Amino acid sequence: MTKLFWRSTGAALALGLLSGTAAFAAEVTDTTVAFLMPDQGSTRYEEHDHPGFVAEMAKLCPSCTVLYQNADGDASRQQQQFNSVISQGAKAIVLDPVDSTAAASLVKQAQSQGIKVVAYDRPIPSTPADYYVSFNNEGIGKAIADSLVQHLKATNVPTEGGGVLQINGSPTDAAAGLIKKGIHAGLDNSGYAILAEYDTPDWQPPKAQQWASGQITRFGEQIVGVVAANDGTGGGAIAAFKAAGVDPVPPVTGNDATIAALQLIIAGDQYNTISKPSEIVAAAAANVVIQLLSGETPKAEMTLYD
Repeated sequence: MTKLFWRSTGAALALGLLSGTAAFAAEVTDTTVAFLMPDQGSTRYEEHDHPGFVAEMAKLCPSCTVLYQNADGDASRQQQQFNSVISQGAKAIVLDPVDSTAAASLVKQAQSQGIKVVAYDRPIPSTPADYYVSFNNEGIGKAIADSLVQHLKATNVPTEGGGVLQINGSPTDAAAGLIKKGIHAGLDNSGYAILAEYDTPDWQPPKAQQWASGQITRFGEQIVGVVAANDGTGGGAIAAFKAAGVDPVPPVTGNDATIAALQLIIAGDQYNTISKPSEIVAAAAANVVIQLLSGETPKAEMTLYD
């Protein structure tokens, strides 16, 4: 199997990369800021996003306090954490919601108290936060699909008689919906049929594995590849193929460049992943927070929702 590590820098920040921070950083001092992440299904939040945000805040506002919480995929827990950081005096909250719809009430709650909310990675469509910072998730989805299609065509895999599995992210995650849209943009006119498609609850790899196992039983050798929205779901699919005794495993995509995925790529079990250093978007979020707290309006690179 061809091993490919795809570093996608073209799917850059959709919103929020700022510059010239020194001019306004000194205006914000002794302020409490919260950084609330959604789950531990992906290692990125603990290994990259949180450290990246803390490091940038230390540069911009050394006297500021950063409160960090991870909801571990539980929307109710995230609401409790949200209430907790408000009670601890947070003046700005960076929120990566477990449930993008349910998070609307959190935004309203904070904004009614004059607290700034920055939606992070996952948008909150129904109630606009003060700002949204993310990579271009739709662009990432298309890059994932395009990479597999290009590989299948380059290796002369026929479009007739087979197709691909599409494993999306959580149905409660608006960013997963954008990635899904991008994947369809890459697959729908590729010539390769989508044999079956799955929205993975809470991005949980075991759920992706269970679903993929059923599709392997159903379609067998018709499966020529798997478009997975992230490394966790891709890893679940790979585990399903191995448990079924499929050798070699058909090409499986990924996203996030986790250590586990890189090990699978080296072993020849995963086709690729996308490296999008989360420290970049975390640093952008810190810059946005400081600018909002100083009374300035961050410059948006694009508008996601009207």
